Amino acid sequence: MHWLKTILTRPLRWFRTGLPMAISLPMALAAALLLVGINEIGYDRSANAVRSIAAAQETRAHLYQMLLRVLDAETGLRGFLLSGDERYLEPYNSAVTDINQRVDVLRQIYGPLSPDNDALTLLTRHLSRKLAEMDLSLKLRRQGDTQAWKSIMLTDIGKVHMDAIREQSKALIDQATAQMNDGERQVRESLLLSRLGIAGTALIGLTGFYLYLRQSNALKLAGDHQQQALEKERDRLETLVRERTASLAKLATHLQNVRENERAHLARELHDELGALLTAAKLDVARIKSRLGDSAPEALQRLQHLTDTLNCGIALKRRIVEDLRPSSLSNLGLLPSLEILAQEFSQRTDITVNVKLEPVQLEESAQLTLYRLVQESLTNIGKYAKARQVHIQLLNQESQARLEVGDDGVGFDPTRINPSSHGLDGMRHRVETEGGRLIVSSSPGQGSLIVAQLPLALHAA
Repeated sequence: MHWLKTILTRPLRWFRTGLPMAISLPMALAAALLLVGINEIGYDRSANAVRSIAAAQETRAHLYQMLLRVLDAETGLRGFLLSGDERYLEPYNSAVTDINQRVDVLRQIYGPLSPDNDALTLLTRHLSRKLAEMDLSLKLRRQGDTQAWKSIMLTDIGKVHMDAIREQSKALIDQATAQMNDGERQVRESLLLSRLGIAGTALIGLTGFYLYLRQSNALKLAGDHQQQALEKERDRLETLVRERTASLAKLATHLQNVRENERAHLARELHDELGALLTAAKLDVARIKSRLGDSAPEALQRLQHLTDTLNCGIALKRRIVEDLRPSSLSNLGLLPSLEILAQEFSQRTDITVNVKLEPVQLEESAQLTLYRLVQESLTNIGKYAKARQVHIQLLNQESQARLEVGDDGVGFDPTRINPSSHGLDGMRHRVETEGGRLIVSSSPGQGSLIVAQLPLALHAA
């Protein structure tokens, strides 16, 4: 059922967490592209509209100036006609030149393909007629034909041409004004489009940001749930490890106690049964030897060899019994037992052992732990250390007994001990079972030091 639940909840989890991410990223990208596109379109339209407005303003300016220059030319010409003063011709000539230049500029602005080119052509034609009419009046005045130029002035032909010029100019000005209004409308539309685009983009961005926050919150909640689940699982595993460790420690303690009890039982059996047999055999040999006297030297020699063999067997039995369960520990106490153990080790290995022991009050099991620790340490020193000197110290500190076993041998690296070797682990377990602490200090070529600290017995003085 668990796998079925996982299969059914996985699409829902993806819909809650993966779908917002899958939507928010494309939305953010689309919003960015849309904003760039709207800005580009708005910029192009605004730029075109500004150019159109500028051209329309320039056209209107030229048309207004051209009307003013026509009036200037007409005013200057009438002044000359009435007074004959050549000074009035200066504004006239200047106005005529400026009119022609502005006509050329207007032709360039409109161009040959402009839809307003016909209106400009008609305006140019009326201007030409007006200029021709004023030029004719000027020539007649200079020729002295007063009746002729006066008759031209009294006719309505000048007014007709001027009205036509004003009408065509007004038409072109109105068209330029309409072009300016259209440009302004395009600018307003571009600004409105930009505002709408920015608002839409902001809405899309906010929506994407909302989805992102929602997805982030969902991920955070999922992470918190997962963290809580991991913490619960870790706590469960830690509790299980502690329980298993405590169970294994109890089992190891039980096995250690069983082994010590078996050793004690075997030591008693060897001491009682095997000791009695060997002693009886030795007594029988002594009786046989006393009865033979000196009559059978060869038999006496055999009996003596048998006696020596029995003595060796008794000594071997005693050593085995002491290794299994030191009787000196029960009969003499911890300090004499350690001195005997150190003396026997020194005699057996020719290694100098320096012993410094202080009286301590320990429980019987703690005394046995220290004895076994010294025994195991001396065994390891004899096998591996290649030491010349060993020191054993038992110190009575404030609330604990401190045992030190050190040597000047080759040493070892405590972090690279063979996993199949359990000597140090067994020592540490023994010490920790008694509520103490074991410290192992060593390095290659610097010897080794084993320190055990055990609490004193409650009834200690």
